[in-house]
Amino acid sequence: MQLESPRLTIRDFREEDFASIHAYASDPRVTEYTMWGPNTEEDTWKYVGEIRQMIEQSPRDSYELAIVLKDGGSLIGGVGLHRSDTNAELGYCLNPAYWRQGYATEAARVMCRFGFEELGVNRIYATCRPGNVGSASVMRHIGMKQEGHLRQHLWFKGRYHDSYLFSILKEEFDDRK
Repeated sequence: MQLESPRLTIRDFREEDFASIHAYASDPRVTEYTMWGPNTEEDTWKYVGEIRQMIEQSPRDSYELAIVLKDGGSLIGGVGLHRSDTNAELGYCLNPAYWRQGYATEAARVMCRFGFEELGVNRIYATCRPGNVGSASVMRHIGMKQEGHLRQHLWFKGRYHDSYLFSILKEEFDDRK
């Protein structure tokens, strides 16, 4: 599968993407607020295998896609959408060399359009840790509204973590922003 935006191609990951995936998935700056990582090579290969299983799903409800620059073809991160009935969860992760350039916002907007128009979901939600200001900014830029603060609802990396919950409804989405 492949989606497009002005600066990005968003496509299924391939096994040959391993080095690019591992470059950001093993970076502690990237994984500071994630439930996973920093990845070992074994962790990243396991993730590549999980992606292969998603691609083979029929019908497909989970999408983990590569974010690739149209200019130069560099794989700079990943964006995911996981559907459950009329809802879908959005996630994204970028190589730090490409932070603060609008790429995550552009990719997230493309995935929301895909979720609303192609998958037929009514609500797309995302979470981030309170300290992850960049991720919260992406959610706000695509029109998501903060629904709540989930206190100590996740246990990972040896402690409980809070999350902010954001969402956007199909009727609120405007991908022209």
